[in-house]
Parts: sequence; C-alpha cells; structure tokens
Amino acid sequence: MNFFDKLNQSISQNQSLLFVGLDPNPEMMPTRYKSQDIISGLWDWLQFIISETVDKVCVYKPTLGFYEALGAPGLELLHRTLAAIPTQIPIILDAKHGDLNTSTIFARTVFAQWGVDAITLSPYIGQDHVAPFLVFPDKAVFILCCTSNPTAAPLQQYPSTESPLYLQVVKESKSWGTPEQLGLEVGTTNPDILARIRAVAPERIIMTRSIWAEGNNLSKILAAGLDANGDGLLIPVPQDMLTEENLSEQVQSLQLEINQAKTEITNDASSCSVWFPDVCLLEQHPQQDLILQLYDIGCIIFGDYVQASGATFSYYVDLRKIISNPQVFNQVLNAYEEILKSLKFDRVAGIPYGSLPTATGLALRLNCPMIFPRKEVKAHGTRRLIEGEFYPGETVVVVDDILISGKSVMEGAEKVKSVGLNVNDIVVFIDHGQGVKDRLQENGYRGHAVLTMSEITETLYQAQRINEEQYLSLSEKPSL
Repeated sequence: MNFFDKLNQSISQNQSLLFVGLDPNPEMMPTRYKSQDIISGLWDWLQFIISETVDKVCVYKPTLGFYEALGAPGLELLHRTLAAIPTQIPIILDAKHGDLNTSTIFARTVFAQWGVDAITLSPYIGQDHVAPFLVFPDKAVFILCCTSNPTAAPLQQYPSTESPLYLQVVKESKSWGTPEQLGLEVGTTNPDILARIRAVAPERIIMTRSIWAEGNNLSKILAAGLDANGDGLLIPVPQDMLTEENLSEQVQSLQLEINQAKTEITNDASSCSVWFPDVCLLEQHPQQDLILQLYDIGCIIFGDYVQASGATFSYYVDLRKIISNPQVFNQVLNAYEEILKSLKFDRVAGIPYGSLPTATGLALRLNCPMIFPRKEVKAHGTRRLIEGEFYPGETVVVVDDILISGKSVMEGAEKVKSVGLNVNDIVVFIDHGQGVKDRLQENGYRGHAVLTMSEITETLYQAQRINEEQYLSLSEKPSL
C-alpha cells in the first residue's frame, strides 16, 4: 500500500486529520518522567503519547534532529519508537533533509531500512535532491515551502509579497512528483498564506505547522487549507498538549472540534461546484470547456514525468480526479458516448484500474453489460482472467483513459480475446499521438480518441492557461 492510500485509510478509520510529533525533547518532558535517566524517561513519555493517541490521529511525525541530538542512544530510541507505532498509521520522518550528496543513501536508509512512509525535505537544491526519494514508489516526500519564523520573512517574501519565494517553491515542486508522491509542509499562523498556497496547489496534501502559535485560529486555518473535497490538510496536535496526563481526552476534544468545523465549512461550500467558461475564442474546439476544466482541476500538470511506458514527458495527465467532480465526469462520459454510439459491440470492457469508473458509467448509460480483464490473476477463488459474464463469439469494445504507447491497452485487449471474445475497437479519452493509432491498426484494432494531446495543448495556449514555454514543452515529441 502506498503512502497516499495508507494515509487516507488512517484518516477514514480514526476520523481524524490530526498528526502527532513524537519528539524526545528533554525540555518538554513532563516532570513525572524526570526521575529516571533521560533516555528511559523519554521512552516512557513517547510510549504514553502513542498509546493515548493511536485511535485519534492519522499520522505520527518523529523529528530526526531531536533523536540525533541525543547521540547513539537517541538513534536507538528512534528505532524503538518507530517499531512501537502501529503499522496501520503512516510515519512522516521530519528530517528537513537538504544535502544532495547524501540523498540517495539517506533515502534508502529511511525508506528501506527504517520503514518510514514519508519524509520532509528542503527545496533549495531542487529536483535532483528529491528524485532519489521518489524512486521508492510507495513512499512520499513533503517539501518545506513556508515557515512561521519572523526572520525568514525577508527570504520567503522575496522579491515581493505579490510574488513571494514560497509560492515559487510550491509551483516548482509540483513538477517534481505526482500528488500521491509529493505534499507540502507549511508553517504559518496566517490563513491568507495557507489560502494562497492552496490556490496554487489545489491537489496537494498540506501538512501544517505552527498554527497554534497565536492562539486558536482553527476555523480560519481549515477554511483556507482544506481542498475542494474537504480533505488534503494535516493538523498538528499542540506540543503543550502532549505533556498533559489526560492527553487522550484533550486530543479527542480537538478531534471533535476539527471534524465539526470541517463539516460546517464543507456544508457551506457547494459539494459540486459549477464551472463556467471564462474565455471566448474565435476558433473554438468542440471540447474547449472540457479541456479547460481538466486543466483547472489539476488533471494536467507540468514537469518531467516518467510514464508507465518508460518515456519521460513534460507533462502528467491524471484523470482519476474526474470521479470526484460530477460535472466534469458527466462531460467525459458524454464525449465517450458520442464515439461509442457509432460502433457495434455487445459488451464494454474497462482496463484496470484507471478506466474502470468510466467503463462502469458508460455501461449504465448505454444499458450495456460490462466486463474487465484482471490486471493480475489471483491464486485463490475462481482465478478468472476476465470478470463478468460473457459468451464466446461476442464483440467487446475496450475503453481506456490515455493512449501513450498502446502497450497496456493492447495487452488488456489480448486478454479479452484469449477467452473467445472479439475486439475491433479501442476507445480512449486522450491520444498522445506520435502514430500510436497506427500501431493499434497494425495489430488489428481501430483506435478512437475523444481528444489528442496536441488539441489540448493548442486550446490551453490560446486560452492563456499556459505560457509559451509550457506550450513549446508540450509540443515536443518525446520518443516512446
């Protein structure tokens, strides 16, 4: 299970956005533990914190610096603490790592040996520093983009409050990893700063820090930082609360306060916001509004991304977001349906896992039976290669989301054909181009696409959603 799924599962199970810093700070250690030697006292305190919060928080966050400051016994304490955390709760190691020379070996140590799920990194060295951590596909990184330290303001607000450095960090780091791989760490007491970051990064998980420094500003912080679905924000348990003997009761009270405020905020906002076009082009693409919406909700992001085919593109398309936006999802289904109505088939098949929601929606709309080929055949149960009922000799139309090399969709189609079914047509939402449809034709399939990447690029550029540099990067032709 990757970090993103593990985090969401933990949030759902404990109904909490709270995280706890497991920091062995001798200065903060309660007096009731100070009668022992320092390491034993800190260990008993950390065990107490975990036992009191295990069903009330979604993340534990040990700060590496506190353990390092205690020397070798401190690192031993870290390993004991990591082992004491229940496996269902993700661990974010707060390291603020910022050294390029040690990034590869450090990533291997914290992820492969220590078993943490995510780590905080300094952004100053850039993508080269982050890349070794993203080699681990089930792990994640949090990029420090803003702190609440007053003396940091001359740097973070440079060159101006209208275009500060911390926002540039957010914009740049979005190209380093997908939303499932890369989140943001934001230390601030100012809801306006958090709102600006959320506006730039609507799809990212934000781990907040220092929000309690100026009293309880919780409702404003939540309103500024929650994403469109009322999620995507991690809230720290106040440090002084961790010294209290009735910690469990206090964390539970805070948990209820956050959930109540979150409910009020999400109820006040529309659960399905309505999007309206804000441009009028002389030569309008038939799917112009849909293209612009895909961009506006973060389905298309820029940067160097390695695709499943192995090619590196200057963009990444994530269509999984559309299932959380009914307005866009409905338009996507309409576009698919226009193509499918002109084809002849008995059943529709979706390719796991990305296109299964789309195939399901189309099956309901067209009143057409659905099947799907398994990505992997299980060693137990029926061990079926194809799920759903079908009869040999029937014709199946295969639905997928993005056509890049054609390899995965043709593999799925071959599985369908292996049980005696016919496949003539493959319908995708986005065709990358570069002759992939010809490759399908050579293998006996007719390819159909709602949109091509060149159509998307041209529309975004004309609508001034992307600048000339992004337009040119999207117009490049990477080898497949």
